[in-house]
This record gives sequence, structure tokens and C-alpha cells, in this order.
Amino acid sequence: MKRAAIVGLMLLAAALFAQNSIPNGTILPATLNSSLNSGKSRVGQEITARIAQDVPLPSGARIREGSKLIGHIVAVSPAAGSAGASLAFSFDTIRTSGRSIPITTDLRALASMMEVLDAETPDTGPDYGTPPTAWVTRQIGGEVNYHSGPVTHGSELVGESVLGGGALVRVASNAGSRCRGEIGENPQRQALWLFASDACGTYGFVDLTIVHAGRTEPIGQVVLRSEKKEVSVPGGSGLLLRVIDRTQ
Repeated sequence: MKRAAIVGLMLLAAALFAQNSIPNGTILPATLNSSLNSGKSRVGQEITARIAQDVPLPSGARIREGSKLIGHIVAVSPAAGSAGASLAFSFDTIRTSGRSIPITTDLRALASMMEVLDAETPDTGPDYGTPPTAWVTRQIGGEVNYHSGPVTHGSELVGESVLGGGALVRVASNAGSRCRGEIGENPQRQALWLFASDACGTYGFVDLTIVHAGRTEPIGQVVLRSEKKEVSVPGGSGLLLRVIDRTQ
């Protein structure tokens, strides 16, 4: 690696290290390492997730793909008879660039492993004659990702594809839901990975809802509920988290 590149990486790492917190409004796309199951998970149990795409920050630093999110199970109510189950969790730390940074996040969207796989697979299926840079895939929530090109919402340009996978997109509100557009101190295009700009709620799960996203008290606590069975979110599922300021 050239000296200039090494120096650049060191400066970016130093900028991130100097921050006391991740800016309010920053989107964190991630994949679950731990399974969430109301019949098996226990209160206090640690859960982890992996950042799925480099996350750019206003300072010029980046949270690198592969950085670790750490949280825990807050409450569990298993299914009983005809009553469904609920499970509450929160993420409170991100481990990146050799440092642990405290965070508070809400949950914007949750996608099953199959939804993640579908979003990673081009419409025509993998083809030995077509390089990944020429693929066309559909984001979770319906937008189109023209690899090495734009991300579109119908005829509207909403962002750009990222080499190696993912997308940088301006976050949009979702009509009929509580998911907001841009907020806080990070109004730039955000790392949405495989999710659409207005992705909100659950995708690919039957009878599973986000009944509390963590935006209001108790801030940072996400509650999932199933009306008929256990809450079951396997490792490999996709998360679209957003850093929030507890004081707002």
C-alpha cells in the first residue's frame, strides 16, 4: 500500500477515534450475528451484529464494514396458549477502529435472511457472463440498484450504488408510517446497504411487527411482537438502525 494511502487511513481512523459519539441521525446497516427468539433468549443476554457497509460520517471518517454492534436482550414474553410473544432488545455499543463507542439506536427496518438474499441476487440470476458491476438488483422495499450506477425510486434518482455492494442514498420518510426522512447532524447520503430509501417495518416475516422502534421512551429499546407464535429472528437477518440523541 502506498504511503499516501496509509496516511489517509490513519487520519480517518484518528478522526473517528476523536469523536465522542456517532452523529445523531446516522444510519447503521447491519446483519445479526445472534438469533432473537422469545422462547430461548434470556434477559441480559448479549447480542451482536455486524456493520454491513462502510458508513460515511460528516467528519470524513468512516465506520468500517465489519465493525461490531453490541447489545442485549431487555425483556422477553414467550408465547402462551393462543397468546403471542414479544421480545425487547437494544444496541448500546459499536466497536470500530479499535475503540468502543456508546450509541443509542432505534430500528427503522428489519428483513429476513431470504429478503437479504433476494436483494443480493440480480433480477436475471447470477450469470458467469455478467460481472457483478453490471447487475441490477432490487433493494428491500422496492427500489432498483443499477450496480456501478444509480439507485432509483421509479423514475426518481435517490442515490448511487457502491462498488462491492450496498448503496449511498438520502433517507426518505415513509407515507403512512412513523419512519422519518433525514434528521440530526448527518443529512448526507447514508449507507443503506440493501434497503430502499423509505424502507420501514418488517420484510419477509409472517406475523411479526415492530411495536416500539426505540424513538420514544424507553429510548433505544426495540420491541418485536408476534400475535400467534414465538418471536423468531435468525442470525443473518438485516437491520436498518439509526443513531438517536437521547436528549431529543
